[in-house]
Amino acid sequence: MLYVDFGMHIQLSEHFTFGKLLKFTFPSILMMIFTSIYTVVDGIFVSNFVGKTSFAAVNLVMPILMLCAAFGFMIGSGGSALVAKFLGEGKKEKANETFSLLIYFSIIIGILLATLAFVFMDKIVALLKADDQLAKDAVFYARIVVICGPIYILQNLFQSFLIVAARPKMGLALTIAAGLTNMILDAVFVGILRWGLMGAALATCIAQLIGGIIPLVYFIISKKSTIRLGKFVWSSYSIFKTCTNGLSELVTNIAMSLVSILYNFQLIKIAGEDGIASFGALMYVSYIFVSLFLGYGIGSAPIISYHYGAENTSELKNLFKKDIAIISISGIAIFVLSEVLTIPLAKIFASYDETLFQMIKRAFRLYSFAYLLCGFNIIGSSFFTALNNGIVSAVISFLRTLVFEVAAIFILPIFLKLDGIWLSGVAAEVFSFTVTLICILALRKKYGYF
Repeated sequence: MLYVDFGMHIQLSEHFTFGKLLKFTFPSILMMIFTSIYTVVDGIFVSNFVGKTSFAAVNLVMPILMLCAAFGFMIGSGGSALVAKFLGEGKKEKANETFSLLIYFSIIIGILLATLAFVFMDKIVALLKADDQLAKDAVFYARIVVICGPIYILQNLFQSFLIVAARPKMGLALTIAAGLTNMILDAVFVGILRWGLMGAALATCIAQLIGGIIPLVYFIISKKSTIRLGKFVWSSYSIFKTCTNGLSELVTNIAMSLVSILYNFQLIKIAGEDGIASFGALMYVSYIFVSLFLGYGIGSAPIISYHYGAENTSELKNLFKKDIAIISISGIAIFVLSEVLTIPLAKIFASYDETLFQMIKRAFRLYSFAYLLCGFNIIGSSFFTALNNGIVSAVISFLRTLVFEVAAIFILPIFLKLDGIWLSGVAAEVFSFTVTLICILALRKKYGYF
């Protein structure tokens, strides 16, 4: 049996109460929240110690860097669902072979992507029409960070597989260690030594080594882990199934990156450098709030996959009902918290510039309404991934993060100017919620979750 020792033994095969479900998913939630917090600290140091031009440069190039991370999320989410399903079916050897294949496959993909990004980064940034200094800073920062691209992919991938291996606390500990390392090195490299963007990039790379290399070693040497890294058998089916299972996560992250690039493109025309910096602050803070839903999705997916593999529809119904309740309460709480913290959060990023502060504050106020619905869309997509239905999951993600938001980015500013940019995310969540609801109702008989 798989279990997580988090205050009590919780087996994937048992009935989940609200208490057990929250205890099981809490390490994943906390892991994602902490990851987002130390990412925000990165931005705070750059903004306050290097300046808003460098801060804008980091935000300009960050969507490009996140494209590499997208493959880690895809293989982690899709692969963990497949491996957990094999474990639920009692096929442990096949689960280990599949896990090993996916790790090696990820490393190769990471090296290829990092090489391409390093070589063509200047040409990619040139397409965004940034001024000379902004473009130079962006390319300089990105080329340092992208060197650790393969490690970053592993770091994101292992967040899912450590849960399947019944080691969510290890994933949480590594995330905290990586985050603290990043924060401390930011303070030293950027705040004390004044290494500027180079210091921020080096701090990020060193922190990623902790989250990517230590789990790799653990899965090689551990004899207690449910899944282990070792020999693999090539399986086109496993690669295909993993990619289709995790297609929604790939689509989500690629779409988010492309959409962020479009946001920056529009903001350069409407609000200039301040607009890009404001959007960066908004995305940093938004990632903290949304990470609660992302962490819950990562933590609960193996449970759903296990019971789906075991054909336990009664427990699927139980999990579905509890998901709805948790998402509803969380969405309202996050919206209220966002409104209350708008001014202090805006001051953290731009206390030195009144114009930038007012723009960030306005962005936070308008965008906060998206939190009321985004949890349903995120967890809805994750739920279908866990059910090994990557196509439906991908459709929800594709429409939410690309189609609806791109349309809003170009249409709303025509009527609402800069406010239209900040409300684009809200509009996308409203239309996505409709699609998610339709998919849930249409497939309820096939999977039996209600």
